[in-house]
Amino acid sequence: MKNSLALTICRVALLWAAAITVLFPVLWIALASVKTPQQLNDPFLLSFTPVLDSWRTVLSSDILGAAGRSALVALVTVGTSVVVGSMGAYAIARFRAGGTATRFGMLAAQVLPPAVLVFPFLTMAYALRLNDTVVPVIFAHLSFVLPVVTWFLIGFFEAVPRSLEEQAQVDGFTRFQAFRMVVLPQVYPGIGAAAIFGFTLSWNDLFYGLILAPGKAAILPVAIAGFNTFRGVQIGSMSAAILIAVVPVVVASFFIQRRLVQGISGGAVKF
Repeated sequence: MKNSLALTICRVALLWAAAITVLFPVLWIALASVKTPQQLNDPFLLSFTPVLDSWRTVLSSDILGAAGRSALVALVTVGTSVVVGSMGAYAIARFRAGGTATRFGMLAAQVLPPAVLVFPFLTMAYALRLNDTVVPVIFAHLSFVLPVVTWFLIGFFEAVPRSLEEQAQVDGFTRFQAFRMVVLPQVYPGIGAAAIFGFTLSWNDLFYGLILAPGKAAILPVAIAGFNTFRGVQIGSMSAAILIAVVPVVVASFFIQRRLVQGISGGAVKF
């Protein structure tokens, strides 16, 4: 009984420590977003009258437009990655397409520095007169989101019994119909987890957006970085903008948290 009680206390303490570690920075940023510039000079000030000057400054800027562009880039990137990546992962899992080298070589974009990959995208953007638009940013994000999504889904397709497809084909389904109507529903948790992971990667990217679309088509991380001016960092406005950036990922994770947990735990077991 004593060991059980001690174990329970340790678990609760670890959970509280994890919660504080995760929530403390968010709370700190939230407080900074409702302080005056004078109050920001005292970061440990907890008793103050909240003001919304920073929020007015942020909302009157193009931050919401930048958030919309980031959402567009992330949704197109994730949608394309899920469609193409699921078919690629199925081919690798079922037919060993490309062998082991393909399975691990697809992650080369994660190994190479972004500075190596951004120059070709920038050159093509200027050649096609698409510089300072979201189009090259989408293609740049696909270069690292698509391989990760594909690699993530391979284990889930490997876990689907071949007998399900064979039975569907015996019943008259084509291979593609069996893939779409029988196999895909079995890997929905993995697809949900991969989609959230890919969305987060795209939503948080600063480097490609800063190089490929630094002006009128700036995405949200670039717009947030713009609060670091020659006069110094506008901490209050930047904090408000950071909260705007955090909300979509938190909301999306909340609505599919069940599939997200199933997907991550399932992938860990399969790999």
